[in-house]
Amino acid sequence: MAKKKVKKTTKAKKTSSKKGKDSGIKTAREKMIGQHIGYRYDVNLLPDYKRLTPFLKKYIDHMGWDDLNWLEDVHMGYENGKPAVFDRNINGWVTTPKNMKLPKDQQDRDMIARELLIKFQMSPNHPLVVLKKAYQKFD
Repeated sequence: MAKKKVKKTTKAKKTSSKKGKDSGIKTAREKMIGQHIGYRYDVNLLPDYKRLTPFLKKYIDHMGWDDLNWLEDVHMGYENGKPAVFDRNINGWVTTPKNMKLPKDQQDRDMIARELLIKFQMSPNHPLVVLKKAYQKFD
């Protein structure tokens, strides 16, 4: 007499999944800024050069560049619920002025973030300017 086949049933393991705002963030950089770096997953999120602000057009022309290159991964984020852009040079957030109204389109918001970052980095109030004055060897 042949043995009867017995089906083994296995219980599915329950996995706890965090449904927080940082769910699915993989890289250390993404964890640090608290959001996804979108163009890593969707190349359509690369800057749309038709949306350049007048300041950015002038800046690119003055620098002699063809593109935004180092600014492509600059995006408008949030710091304590306020719109802000992350400045890697000071490892901190630069918040938008309180009275600044931001457009709804993310591409336009990112262009404003790039402009804000450049203007802040060129500002005499930037922390690196203070360091330069304190530690420069020659006038």
